[in-house]
Amino acid sequence: MASSGLTHFIHQSTSRQEASEEEKLSQEFKELLLSLPREKGWRTHYLYLFQGFWCTEDKIQGIDTFMNQFQAKDSDVVVASAQKSGTTWLKALTFAIVNRQSFSSLENHPLLTSNPHQLVLSFEFDIYGNNRDKISLQSNMSDPRIFSTHIPFHALANSIKESHCKIVYICRNLFDTFISTWVFMNKVKPEYLPMLTLEEAFEMFSKGIIQFGPWWNHMLDYWKESIARPEKVLFLKYEDLKEDVNFHVKRVAEFLGYPFTREEENSGVVEGVIKLCSFEKMKDLEVNKFGAFSKKVENKHFFRKAEIGDWENYLSPLMVEKLSKIIEDKLSGSGLSFRVHSSY
Repeated sequence: MASSGLTHFIHQSTSRQEASEEEKLSQEFKELLLSLPREKGWRTHYLYLFQGFWCTEDKIQGIDTFMNQFQAKDSDVVVASAQKSGTTWLKALTFAIVNRQSFSSLENHPLLTSNPHQLVLSFEFDIYGNNRDKISLQSNMSDPRIFSTHIPFHALANSIKESHCKIVYICRNLFDTFISTWVFMNKVKPEYLPMLTLEEAFEMFSKGIIQFGPWWNHMLDYWKESIARPEKVLFLKYEDLKEDVNFHVKRVAEFLGYPFTREEENSGVVEGVIKLCSFEKMKDLEVNKFGAFSKKVENKHFFRKAEIGDWENYLSPLMVEKLSKIIEDKLSGSGLSFRVHSSY
């Protein structure tokens, strides 16, 4: 009984100490929030301008901890992306490519029973999510570790930028990105928040007010780094991947240091990986039909249409003209451009 009482006392003391530290941290955090510019959010009350990009309140502390504490290994792989730009697809492909020796049998592959977001954890949503630093989670991961992020390049932990780890980045034309984001955010927003109208969301997007945005800065950040250090950052466009997936899957494998052998190519391994990670295959899996990535997001919400040009079913000619001008202005002189097929 005495031992039980001592344990209870220690637990209470520890809890009070942790609560005190959390209160102190919470006060510092409140003061930080008050100092940051803020705008109306998409699926939260507000977005805050933190480290040069827009961020929800619940992610700021975790991202700050990640920036200052994460220790990258040279063998790490980071899948980076703008939201709703092919993230789920690239996570699946990267996981399948890097781990194909461990899971050579595609009939029993982890991607058949787990959502790609569960296999490739995000810095801001999973590892440092909810303001918790899950160092133990990282240390228990086997090499090569594969992570993902929507955080802009300039705000990544210095250890990522300074190490020899690889970054594969994917982006998408901003017309489709906007529509996919608008539909997704309305599906996963809390019930107490009203639906965002297309017009309201478009105005916010056009001003760059989107989580981890503005998107043109996000893309240019990684684009410029891929030019300066092509051995460090591989820059992919969703449209190019859709157009010639075989070529780009082999390109990703080569870049990451896991090239397909001639024997693998002749025996259909590349095609097997592509089929396993295809939108049609993943969308039809039980885990992605009925599973949930978290309490807030059902897996099915990550699989909508995967089409190029769906924006034409939503945007007015005036919206197209406005966003086209923004893209032209923001990307001018960078060498980065997107093919946008339009009937307007």
